[in-house]
Amino acid sequence: MAQRPPSAAVLVLHGGRENGTEPPPPGPLNLPGARMLPFVRAVVRATRAAGEDIRVTQVRYAHRGWNGTRADPFHDAVAALDALREEAGDELPVVLLGHSMGARAALRAAGHPLVRGVVGLAPWCPPGDPVTQLAGRDVVLVHSDRDRMTSPRATWSHTARARRAGARTCMVTVRGGDHAMLRRAAAWHRLTTGLVTGLLGSGSLPGPVGAALTLPPTAEATEGTLDLDLDLGIDLGLGPFRDRTGAPR
Repeated sequence: MAQRPPSAAVLVLHGGRENGTEPPPPGPLNLPGARMLPFVRAVVRATRAAGEDIRVTQVRYAHRGWNGTRADPFHDAVAALDALREEAGDELPVVLLGHSMGARAALRAAGHPLVRGVVGLAPWCPPGDPVTQLAGRDVVLVHSDRDRMTSPRATWSHTARARRAGARTCMVTVRGGDHAMLRRAAAWHRLTTGLVTGLLGSGSLPGPVGAALTLPPTAEATEGTLDLDLDLGIDLGLGPFRDRTGAPR
């Protein structure tokens, strides 16, 4: 029996290497892919609980690395989007969820007609990467302040450039986290699930994130930058909300 087309989809893009033309190892040996499985499970649970027919799928890469101008995972993402479009039509809303190299691929592929939004975790955002394809999309980038693999400052800059190019953007800082998202893992999972379901309309975005996405293109970069603990504590049930002086409310 043919599978019924979904009402929406989430494509998950895991991390990788700067260079590597060999295929990723299979199954659990593919550590970047395994790292995203808790996020896949969390989003699936949330969409099922909401009664939504949303497909959540990991994109398969042909190669382990970005590989310079080849941008291999970007093309893998576009191929997966094209396959969804052929199956479900032009109106299928898709959110791209990517980590590290996968977030870079998601940002590059966001100009595809199906894409409504991007959630990028610890994204790799080189200064010269384009942003015009993000116009009209919702883009939320999440980065630890202690990431030593990819640059939080570059993410901040990419968020601001994308807003000036016509995207609706927000950056959330996870204090005390790490690139692999193992420190404060529960917070990463909960926040990501709320962002993905919120962008798809099957849940509610954390209030400050929704407000940041309505900022005009001329807004200062700092206006769209949020702190997980200071700005989103109440929305995510992560403990008492504190204002920017650190005082509990």
